[in-house]
Amino acid sequence: MRQFGIFAAVVVAMASGVAGSAVAQQKASPRDSVKATIGGGTVSINYGRPSMRGREIMGGLVPWGQVWRTGANEATTLVTTKALMFGSVMVPAGTYTLFTVPGKDGWKLIINKQTGQWGLEYHEEQDLARVDMKVEALTAPVEMFTIKLEAKGGSGTLRLEWEKTAAVVSFMAH
Repeated sequence: MRQFGIFAAVVVAMASGVAGSAVAQQKASPRDSVKATIGGGTVSINYGRPSMRGREIMGGLVPWGQVWRTGANEATTLVTTKALMFGSVMVPAGTYTLFTVPGKDGWKLIINKQTGQWGLEYHEEQDLARVDMKVEALTAPVEMFTIKLEAKGGSGTLRLEWEKTAAVVSFMAH
């Protein structure tokens, strides 16, 4: 009976450790969402928010010139109830996954038709569009990756901010 008690205690301790590490992982990159009304439609983005935690982000954790999942864990999702124009690119109303290709002088926003996948699963043949993003230097570091949607009537701005970098692109409801 005593051996069973020790075995049970070990199983509980191991389960607690696994559950504890899962909770720690969730807290390290919590999910968040942003939403804006633009041109009478709703645009929303759901994403994971990793933290710097003393790491080099741009050009380090987020490498230059490679597709990045644009957040953490599950893929970042864009949902729009109206068609959007990013420059000359039309994005029909619907649900999409966002990826980016970070660069020192400019980023590419990738709007991908595949949805529901883990953030590392990327299939280029599913790309709807690749859109240029401008890079801005931030005066103060941003600890947690942040996505912002700024509405201005029938147009909007998408901002990705982390470390001392912002990647920005404007769009219009269509």
